Amino acid sequence: MTKALVTDIVLIDIINFSQLTSAQQLEIVVFLTKSFKKMIEKMLLNSNTPLSKFIIGYVSTGDGFYCILNPRLKGFGPILGLSFNDFSEYISKKYNYFEGIRIAAHTGEVNEFKDILGSKNFIGDGLNDCARYLEIKGFTISTVMVSDIAYANLKKFLTLHKDFNTLLTKRELKKSTLQHFKDKHGNEKQGCLIWLRKPGIINPPNINYNSII
Repeated sequence: MTKALVTDIVLIDIINFSQLTSAQQLEIVVFLTKSFKKMIEKMLLNSNTPLSKFIIGYVSTGDGFYCILNPRLKGFGPILGLSFNDFSEYISKKYNYFEGIRIAAHTGEVNEFKDILGSKNFIGDGLNDCARYLEIKGFTISTVMVSDIAYANLKKFLTLHKDFNTLLTKRELKKSTLQHFKDKHGNEKQGCLIWLRKPGIINPPNINYNSII
């Protein structure tokens, strides 16, 4: 059995997906997936990084998907979430029925396994916990809900990569007060909403991924 990985997880959830027609659901999922892939590939051009090293897992939820980042990028998950948010504004202009996305970022455990077709897949408490952060009331579009542990890792990331700290300061990174809530299972959760007053897509750092994976 492979060892569990502790890494950043970003969950994208399409708002009111179940209220769309089957044709609209297919259209928006296909477009969203292709568009986000192109966005990430463009981001990686400046970082000299293959997609398979940057994102080690993609798990569909039906009305969205999880992105599981390379553990070497722990702390970058919330920043990737902010980039996804910026790109969703473009999608809203293309499809008038698209109401936007909700995004959560969390740091937690995931386990890799092979599914019935032999393809790589992931399970783990990290995925489940990430989804719980979308349950908070008063979720605001154009923000990212970040768990307390993911925010702590973001701060560590910004200490290590001071150029990103400078960039987010210029983009005017904002955060809410600490939010406390109980998930549907009655478990206590806490985190904060973050957003950029000057939004944009932010490339990941150019690092040596081979030191872990």
